[in-house]
Amino acid sequence: MLEKTTRVNYLFDFYQALLTPKQRNYMEMYYLEDYSLGEIAELFHVSRQAVYDNIKRTEAMLETYEEKLHLYSKFDQRASLIDQLERTIADESLLEMIKKIKELD
Repeated sequence: MLEKTTRVNYLFDFYQALLTPKQRNYMEMYYLEDYSLGEIAELFHVSRQAVYDNIKRTEAMLETYEEKLHLYSKFDQRASLIDQLERTIADESLLEMIKKIKELD
């Protein structure tokens, strides 16, 4: 479950600009602020089922965006390669450059 939550949070970070304000609100409240479905439903005056359906549809949309754009997978691969570089490089100036690259992400 934690792995799924982490993935959805990353996808949300990358693709939230493509979502509607309502979708962003529901996702932020559910995944980032840890609201329950019932709490979100109460705040928006909708049913719990409506919130659940919206979140599930939005998750599917985020996965579709990732399938097409690959922003998260490229980020993940880049981070992995940078970590490998850090472990194998002894030159301090190169390690400093790697640190600056990591700060860009």
